[in-house]
Amino acid sequence: MPLFLIFLTVPLIEIALFIEVGGFIGLWPTLGVVVLTAIAGSTLLRSQGSAAMAHIKSSFRNARDPSGPLAHGALILIGGVLLLTPGFFTDTMGLLLLVPQFRDFAIKRASRKVSAKVAQSRPQPRQNPDIIEGDFQNLDR
Repeated sequence: MPLFLIFLTVPLIEIALFIEVGGFIGLWPTLGVVVLTAIAGSTLLRSQGSAAMAHIKSSFRNARDPSGPLAHGALILIGGVLLLTPGFFTDTMGLLLLVPQFRDFAIKRASRKVSAKVAQSRPQPRQNPDIIEGDFQNLDR
């Protein structure tokens, strides 16, 4: 049900904002702002996305927990998609997600509600070192 409310309210908010802003500054300036935010969003997405990818690679290379850089990368991607979506509300949310301090805040808030368990795989000890497990196939000719 919450997802349905999001899909219902966000377009209504966007329509209301387009009407208000369009009535205040006019049609062409409103369309210009929407196009400029899309261009700015794609530029920010490219630069911050490549930095996030470098952080993810670094965490894997140094055997550190990659969950933080992965979360930042996911939020950067969501922010970029929101900026490319026409509308003032989605642009505001997208710009907020491209601010590192806001992403830190959002990740901390979300991590309170989400818990993850780390699974460690341990090899099972063999019972008899003379036995080698395997599969075979009988080939009768």
